Amino acid sequence: MSDLREQIGELQEIVNTHKRIVFFGGAGVSTESGIPDFRSQDGLYNLQYQYPPETIISHSFFVRNTEEFYRFYKDKMLILDVEPNAAHRKLAEMEAAGCLSAVVTQNIDGLHQKAGSKKVYELHGSIHRNYCVKCGKFFDASYIKAADGVPHCDDCGGLLKPDVVLYEEGLDQDVINGAVRAIREADCLIIGGTSLVVYPAAGLIDYFRGDKLVLINKSATSRDRSADLVISGAIGEVFSQIQVAKTHV
Repeated sequence: MSDLREQIGELQEIVNTHKRIVFFGGAGVSTESGIPDFRSQDGLYNLQYQYPPETIISHSFFVRNTEEFYRFYKDKMLILDVEPNAAHRKLAEMEAAGCLSAVVTQNIDGLHQKAGSKKVYELHGSIHRNYCVKCGKFFDASYIKAADGVPHCDDCGGLLKPDVVLYEEGLDQDVINGAVRAIREADCLIIGGTSLVVYPAAGLIDYFRGDKLVLINKSATSRDRSADLVISGAIGEVFSQIQVAKTHV
């Protein structure tokens, strides 16, 4: 425990002395809010369905078997009754204080924005944005959740698709460009709650050229050796102990 206290003290010093911090986060950031991750023992990839979850959340499956896609999506991914945790709130506080320039997230739950973060690059999209593939009209998550079976547009009757990046789909180029620019200009990159195995998202951290690289994750990652500070633990628990002084504004 003393080691963890020392590590948090080191993280505190890094936060105190840097003013262009970027946070890069994955599923582990939201598990403390009750949202399941993908690869842990209880993760989505280990659930028993008629099809593997990786198959269900692919573009071709969405097109070919839309009803089954939405059954899984509404049941396991369209989670609306959750609140931001200590990590989300601390990052929003850091941005408001002027020391955090952006959040780059692989999550699709919108909890960073719900906590108050303004500059968020959502690499894999968001459950809160949905559009009609026929006329382009947008719908919120509650409309999708309330729909009986496959949701359709209330204007033209077209099929609705979540604005999330499915397997076989590319990432949004504007989002990638913004995330790369933020990471490249950062003086500190804090990576948290991600196994760093999902590409191309994980590859974006290669653009970091700043002073300090911090890794906070429950398990080891392939980048631990290159980090200036590695903290093994729950990110909300770690962030809840960081104090943010409004001296950067």
